[in-house]
Amino acid sequence: MLAVEGEGVKVGAKPNAVRSAIDHALALSKRQRTVALAIVATAMVLDLVDMTIINVAVPTLQAQLGASDAEVQWMVAGYSTIFALLLITGGRLGDILGYKRAFLIGVAGFTLTSLLCGMAQTPGQLVAARLLQGGAAAIMLPQVMSLTQIMYPPHERMAALGLFGILGGLAAVLGPVIGGLLLSANLMGLGWRSIFLVNLPIGLVALILATRILPGGRSAHSPRLDMTGTLLVMLLLFLLIFPLIQGRDYGWPLWGFGLMAASLPIGLLLVRHSRARMARDGSALIVPDLFQARGFSFGLLTTLAFQVATGGLLFTLTLALQRGLHFTAAQVGIAHVPYAFGASFAIGMLSRKALPRFGPIIISWGALLMIAGLIVLTLLLNAADLIVVSPLLIAPPLLAMGLGMGLVGGPLPPCTLSEVDVGHAGSASGLLKATQQLGAAIGAAAIGTLFFLIQPDERMGRAEAIAAFTLSASVVCAMLVVVALLALAIPRQLRIRGQ
Repeated sequence: MLAVEGEGVKVGAKPNAVRSAIDHALALSKRQRTVALAIVATAMVLDLVDMTIINVAVPTLQAQLGASDAEVQWMVAGYSTIFALLLITGGRLGDILGYKRAFLIGVAGFTLTSLLCGMAQTPGQLVAARLLQGGAAAIMLPQVMSLTQIMYPPHERMAALGLFGILGGLAAVLGPVIGGLLLSANLMGLGWRSIFLVNLPIGLVALILATRILPGGRSAHSPRLDMTGTLLVMLLLFLLIFPLIQGRDYGWPLWGFGLMAASLPIGLLLVRHSRARMARDGSALIVPDLFQARGFSFGLLTTLAFQVATGGLLFTLTLALQRGLHFTAAQVGIAHVPYAFGASFAIGMLSRKALPRFGPIIISWGALLMIAGLIVLTLLLNAADLIVVSPLLIAPPLLAMGLGMGLVGGPLPPCTLSEVDVGHAGSASGLLKATQQLGAAIGAAAIGTLFFLIQPDERMGRAEAIAAFTLSASVVCAMLVVVALLALAIPRQLRIRGQ
């Protein structure tokens, strides 16, 4: 169960640089703050949609650009990986440059790299543009929470965070829906390019409005970037992700397993560096003391397992529907609607009411509900002739999976951060978001690789595609069991600290 503490630091006690920014923000009219909230919420939605919108375009990209399976995986997982690599550093840039300035830089970069994605002529160019796009998002997204904390006093902030929860759950699964509609509409003959170019007008409007309305503000502690820590994290993630994506094309060579094994000493070196950096000047990229809180440690592990499961599920489900049942892009998009509705409803309504009453146990309930829905969906896909007759048959299990997803994804962040000292809130939030993105990247890479092991060529037919999804779904179910068990280790008595 949850208890709520009062404000840990009063506005009047904040350092001058932050206090003036809060005074400016609170002086905004209600309409101006509503517009400002819409701007930062739009940035969050753009990032979440762009993580998954490319899934539905995979067959088109392979047919028109000649992209290989590995290149497609880099287009999907590369964005999330770079985002995870640079997310905590992006948050530090907000502390140093100012939250508004860093947000503007991030939005401008995201808009420009979306243009580069839409103009790509080769798979390599699109992969490079997607990596740059993930880097821009890593600067843009951390400022969303910082600006929200500045703009809203505590008694109003929870409503804003509730809106983010609803939009986040909806946007994360609406990517394939929007992608399918754009591909089917083929606006101005742009084909797959429209899924990226649609960001241009949205980004430009957000830039203009943000320049005029958003408040400034930065950390009063003058933190410095931990470049050594950043490089170690990037190396660690490369050693884990690269072999997973490229291993199949190279026949799973020994050097791939060697790279993954090398991640262990790099991880230990990162821990040692972080402890030394904290002792020296308190500006480590990753704060080791955070992991002393049981809720934070098990919350991160649960988050990682959950994101691996959902990242792999959304990627392979799209492939199964297109390669196995020959759904069009629009049909794939429509098929995701029940999942999206269930997720947004559970995050925005069910989890918000159930978490204070029942505590983190609802995370386990959500994982079990997702497993039940996925089992039913897999059985239906194996009876593919029935679905060809009535595609609506897969709507109920997808709705159940979406509800389960919301019961897990909604409570996990507050449960994970509940025991974190307010002095480390920024670092902890960044690490949580980075874990989410890393898990999504690993899920798409690892579980996607399993799918391609069974059906390396889309011309192999329905039976192979359904068999590939069945194998992938079994792994997803296993990961969801891990989620349910790990959630039991999160302390039942949680305290949500004030900011």
